[in-house]
Amino acid sequence: RSLLKCSGGRVPFAKLLKFCRTPLFSIYDQSTSPYLLHCFELLNLTSRSFAAVIRELHPELRNCVTLFYLILRALDTIEDDMSIEHDLKIDLLRHFHEKLLLTKWSFDGNAPDVKDRAVLTDFESILIEFHKLKPEYQEVIKEITEKMGNGMADYILDENYNLNGLQTVHDYDVYCHYVAGLVGDGLTRLIVIAKFANESLYSNEQLYESMGLFLQKTNIIRDYNEDLVDGRSFWPKEIWSQYAPQLKDFMKPENEQLGLDCINHLVLNALSHVIDVLTYLAGIHEQSTFQFCAIPQVMAIATLALVFNNREVLHGNVKIRKGTTCYLILKSRTLRGCVEIFDYYLRDIKSKLAVQDPNFLKLNIQISKIEQFMEEMYQDKLPPNVKPNETPIFLKVKERSRYDDELVPTQQEEEYKFNMVLSIILSVLLGFYYIYTLHRA
Repeated sequence: RSLLKCSGGRVPFAKLLKFCRTPLFSIYDQSTSPYLLHCFELLNLTSRSFAAVIRELHPELRNCVTLFYLILRALDTIEDDMSIEHDLKIDLLRHFHEKLLLTKWSFDGNAPDVKDRAVLTDFESILIEFHKLKPEYQEVIKEITEKMGNGMADYILDENYNLNGLQTVHDYDVYCHYVAGLVGDGLTRLIVIAKFANESLYSNEQLYESMGLFLQKTNIIRDYNEDLVDGRSFWPKEIWSQYAPQLKDFMKPENEQLGLDCINHLVLNALSHVIDVLTYLAGIHEQSTFQFCAIPQVMAIATLALVFNNREVLHGNVKIRKGTTCYLILKSRTLRGCVEIFDYYLRDIKSKLAVQDPNFLKLNIQISKIEQFMEEMYQDKLPPNVKPNETPIFLKVKERSRYDDELVPTQQEEEYKFNMVLSIILSVLLGFYYIYTLHRA
């Protein structure tokens, strides 16, 4: 930190990543309309992290996923805005999917300071492009929008939830289903319709449900302090009440260890989705779609390892470093790379697990299950004369590996560029630091 501070700058990781990676597809072509370009601008305005990944999707899915994201963002913007009158908000949420049948509609009833209000004020651009999508894509987006809007309305009207928060682990799973599992449902259907994965990917609901729940639960654990400050909480009482009478008690210095035990318990719960996540990723064939699905998942396991047994979660915000983010994006372009990332962070979690932890045994068992599953995926450590056991996941990984093998040279070149340029930048910073220390002496 002192090195970066005295040199007067930061390592430009975003620009470094752009230099090292060549996008698979460009958003700019002759068919890109002004309305679609405006949708891309809205996408970048509302979520830079997702925008970068969505823009690189195969053209068959890129526009569709962009509009899907913006429509759900519009829905979320209505739900989050406390300035909207109660009955109007409920009506908007329950009937928002019907707006997708219109050719013209927008909403300017958000408070002026609402961050993403532009998605609603400029909704006509979204509608124009939405009606250009294939009917089967439109149908999926409308159905998920209807389910999510009604789910949001139900939670607003649920007095017990508003007074007491999420009670049971089942409540926790249902909540995560409405805010993230439904997104996994819709995206999986879009991917299958585009023929970028076998139809079997959608036949197992648990797989795509886990993709959403793993991300959402990781965010909920990480955002403990921020959510409490905002007057809300999503940690299920069935878990946190084992460690303290009130959720806010974990902020007190005397309850810090109990707070860490609770965090680790929630991490244990989130880890139950990892095998499903890896199974899902193994079923995707098209490369840009694989990257779109894989990047958030590797970010999640890295974040989960960061929050594990981390007292900073109780008192502020924690984030993975930008340099780590860049490396994860480069590394996760193949399934094997993703597996290696999961393996690394699982070992990191184990290294921080104390024997005194109430869930010491359960965490070790869960991590061992995942490690055994990852070994089964490749089975490349068998003795020379032993044939691999051709389990369903082994065969699925074998098929996915054909796509990975084609990408390995590109991935190696990108990682080489990243490490080379990063070394040059750090060398320059060290030079500045050396000059700085000479002047101070």
